[in-house]
Amino acid sequence: MRIFESIITVTEKDLDELNHVNNIRYVEWVQEIAKQHWLKKASQHTLENFFWVMTNHCIEYKNEAFLNESIKLKTYIKKYSGATCTRVVEITNNQSNTVLAISETKWCLINVKTKRPARITSEITDLFM
Repeated sequence: MRIFESIITVTEKDLDELNHVNNIRYVEWVQEIAKQHWLKKASQHTLENFFWVMTNHCIEYKNEAFLNESIKLKTYIKKYSGATCTRVVEITNNQSNTVLAISETKWCLINVKTKRPARITSEITDLFM
């Protein structure tokens, strides 16, 4: 398992009417870190031939995050089979290491030309596992 991390800072656009990070924003962060990980690790050939779609998403909210806090997004592939993989995203407060949310998301690899599921190649598993 290869871990990919990113640090972000909570901005006003991340907040809801309770002045803490909106739950929907966490889901967006899960999608963004997955995309960043894919774009950073995959070859140009792979990027031109495949893309991922989210098929199932489960997120557990544990604690709140507030304006200007530094947030660490940590992601890795937990398992894969056929055309799908399970990606974990751990969202924590970067200063206190308090867990804010944990996500497990199932993704399906899609062939660009056929728009159909594609078996995960050894090149892709070597990048992420």
